[in-house]
Amino acid sequence: MLLCTACLVGLQLLISCCWAFACHSTEPSPDFILPGDYLLAGLFPLHSGCLQVRHRPEVTLCDRPGSFNEHGYHLFQAMRLGVEEINNSTALLPNVTLGYQLYDVCSDSANVYATLRVLSLPGPRHIELQGDLLHYSPKVLAVIGPDTTNRAATTATLLSPFLMPLISYGASSEMLSMKRQYPSFLRTIPNDKYQVETMVLLLQRFGWTWISLVGSSGDYGQLGVQALEKQATDQGICIAFKDIVPFSAQVGDERMQRLMRHLAQATATVVVVFSNRPLARVFFESVMLANLTGKVWVASEAWALSRHITGVPGIQRIGMVLGVAIQKRTVPGLKAFEEAYARADKGAPRPCHESSCCSSNQVCRECEAFTAHTMPKLKGFSMSSAYNAYRAVYAVAHGLHQLLGCASGVCSRGRVYPWQLLEQIHKVNFLLHEDTVMFHDNGDPLSSYNIIAWDWSGPKWNFTVLGSSTWSPVQLDINETKIQWHGKDNQVPKSVCSSDCLEGHQRVVTGFHHCCFECVPCGAGTFLNKSDLYRCQPCGKEEWAPEGSQTCFPRTVVFLACQEHTSWVLLAANTLLLLLLLGTAGLFAWHLDTPVVRSAGGRLCFLMLGSLAAGSSSLYGFFGEPTRPACLLRQALFALGFTIFLSCLTVRSFQLIIIFKFSTKAPTFYHAWVQNHGAGLFVMISSAAQLLICLTWLVVWTPLPTREYQRFPHLVMLECTEANSLGFILAFLYNGLLSISAFACSYLGKDLPENYNEAKCVTFSLLFNFMSWIAFFTTASIYDGRYLPAFNMLAGLSSLSSGFGGYFLPKCYVILCRPDLNSTEHFQASIQDYTRHRSST
Repeated sequence: MLLCTACLVGLQLLISCCWAFACHSTEPSPDFILPGDYLLAGLFPLHSGCLQVRHRPEVTLCDRPGSFNEHGYHLFQAMRLGVEEINNSTALLPNVTLGYQLYDVCSDSANVYATLRVLSLPGPRHIELQGDLLHYSPKVLAVIGPDTTNRAATTATLLSPFLMPLISYGASSEMLSMKRQYPSFLRTIPNDKYQVETMVLLLQRFGWTWISLVGSSGDYGQLGVQALEKQATDQGICIAFKDIVPFSAQVGDERMQRLMRHLAQATATVVVVFSNRPLARVFFESVMLANLTGKVWVASEAWALSRHITGVPGIQRIGMVLGVAIQKRTVPGLKAFEEAYARADKGAPRPCHESSCCSSNQVCRECEAFTAHTMPKLKGFSMSSAYNAYRAVYAVAHGLHQLLGCASGVCSRGRVYPWQLLEQIHKVNFLLHEDTVMFHDNGDPLSSYNIIAWDWSGPKWNFTVLGSSTWSPVQLDINETKIQWHGKDNQVPKSVCSSDCLEGHQRVVTGFHHCCFECVPCGAGTFLNKSDLYRCQPCGKEEWAPEGSQTCFPRTVVFLACQEHTSWVLLAANTLLLLLLLGTAGLFAWHLDTPVVRSAGGRLCFLMLGSLAAGSSSLYGFFGEPTRPACLLRQALFALGFTIFLSCLTVRSFQLIIIFKFSTKAPTFYHAWVQNHGAGLFVMISSAAQLLICLTWLVVWTPLPTREYQRFPHLVMLECTEANSLGFILAFLYNGLLSISAFACSYLGKDLPENYNEAKCVTFSLLFNFMSWIAFFTTASIYDGRYLPAFNMLAGLSSLSSGFGGYFLPKCYVILCRPDLNSTEHFQASIQDYTRHRSST
């Protein structure tokens, strides 16, 4: 398919170039032709093209007045020098001479014409169509050039079916590395892929994330802009404005004025200009006309060192120019070679008329007229480009050297087909003036770039090499101390849409570009990871973060630890209560038969003291890290113990009321109460009811240790799951009903004999119990902190203490301090006074 396409294209182009083929009766200029055993072709832009309307298919006449291209002239002479050096060498291609046919490719038509001449057979000067191209033997073995991507793509397409080596010294577009489309293309200038990567790294190096991008029409500029936009966007750089300078652009026309307005409206300080030299000149002349200054201009290698651009009047005022340039190389002896050429007697330049040899584009009247004083100056950019052409000639020579077996000292000088030479060129690896020449698999050279800055500090323009880029991967090495920025205090200019956010602030994009954003602090419990500046990420379950944090911190695990001062106080108070209970039990056991102990309930007192002691022991479960046994027992054991105490207190008060008030008024009820052990039965039933509630609570709403994360962002609360359970509420309500019953029974006995009247103390203790729990639940409703278990324990301790203090403490006082009141006579006198009072009433 590729062969058929190439043949059809070739036939069409042959027809279109027929006018040129008809004019070969005159000999070409001798500078363009050199006979030899093996011929190379060179395609060089000795003249610049002209935009003109053509009315018939003819090749553009290159040798026109005022169109001479100094840059192309130096490339032309570099190839001539390279061939001469190789022919004079005894080590490279001994006993073999290289010849050349050079063409001036000032236009696309001239470039196609030259390519077809290269492919033509030696005798009849035509391209023969045949099925087997392996044995197709044109007069030229390899082609050096052309200069631009457009022309190189055309030439490479025509040469590809024949696998004729094409080594370009100036076509850098990445598309030419596609071997399936351009299998015979190689080059000695770096691939634009690496240039683009270098530019992106340069932008990242100085933090420029908001840029404008301008390219030139044609494959070089448009493909470069496309690749640069993609890679820059992938690296987080935003394109504020992008445009292409058209081929037909003129300074001051409406198209350029609109481009300048948009460029001025864009807030980007940095402008990347990926353009060829002619359109870059038009662009910067338009920049000066629009007075668009104070920016940083990043240059592609095509114009970074071009004096064609630095010659724009007033361009030193545009700001700072950084650029990517091919490494500066010199062709030894090129200047002397050109001077010798200028001094040589070439005869008077001949006039060029239509239908003469001029139409073959192998003549240069300006070149013939040069003298030592009028010859073009060889400048740095042209020297580096000339070296690439020079290097391409040597690459072909080394490939031919290997193909002809010249390593033995004598070359075979047999027939060579282009595809055989292509194989050997891919394998070359040699040193040329301390420069390693070799090609990667895709035909790209082993080269690197220089990073340069324009320097206007002297009377004339110059440039400073700031560093270089190497690959692969692409890396920059820049000495920033060499850079003299155009702004104040030599500070690096900023080119960002939005300034960086403070630490812990995420970027919220505003508009279409991710580089334009607002800064919003991350909320509590989230943090900003440096790998993603646009989204606050939540902390882990065991971590926390304050508002506007860049990292998460471990949460503090808290519980009622024994080391805390509050815990020590509560622990000491509970231990003291437990000792008082044990001491009271011993005291009552010692005075068991005394009236005070009997009136307090006798042996029932030990059950009451034991229940209070059990409740006190359960409070130890609030200390330390919650465990499953502690969670199961601490609230349930307290509730059950306090239920037994309240049941005994209630039945004790009720029993005194029965004895003193209902024994005579309701003897049947009294005898039934006594005979059926009503007091014990009531305590058992009441305690069993609470036990059933607690067992149901532990089975259905089992209290378990838990880690609570919601109440405090920076704390992990270790607690038991009991406060919100229905079982806890039922047990508490049941104790509340018993407290009300005990309070009512005690209040009904307020007129009993003084020694039996416990209404004041019991009422006070029960009121204190109510207040303690009301205070706890009020505190729990407004405070949910780490000390809530301490408040819970304090409420329980207050309930137990009030029960002990209201019921047992007065009796202990009588036993220890008023033994005169602990006598049978005193109690009998008290009962007699009560009886007399009742009788009189």
